[in-house]
Amino acid sequence: MAVQSLQQEFIAPGAGLSAYDDDRVVSVAAKAYARIVDAWGFNNQVAAGLIAVSPRTWARMKTGEWAGRLNRDQLMRVSAITGLYKALHLYFSDALADRWVSLRNSGPMFAGREPVETMIEGGLPAIMETRNYVDALRGGA
Repeated sequence: MAVQSLQQEFIAPGAGLSAYDDDRVVSVAAKAYARIVDAWGFNNQVAAGLIAVSPRTWARMKTGEWAGRLNRDQLMRVSAITGLYKALHLYFSDALADRWVSLRNSGPMFAGREPVETMIEGGLPAIMETRNYVDALRGGA
């Protein structure tokens, strides 16, 4: 019994997400995402497109009153965007970090486009690739 308690105590955060209340996970994800897109200055259309929900759904989500569900892909998008936000703030000044996703970028994966455009068009794989790109810039991967 004692070993099992110790093992549960040292499980990595997020390793057992299925043990968490889905409503709470979605609520926290929506709040975190709302703060990020506010910092990035996104309108409802862009914010919704990035996590693959309708602008109307996003408008309800950001009020904090939304009781809907996010699928696995949408939760993964929010998670990757949260990591991207953090990586940008580790690498750049706060002002540049919050503008970076909306600035034209000459990097090979962006080809002169804004990273947010690339991420919306490419979905989760492009969001993950963008996050990896920024991690690599700062020497992380």
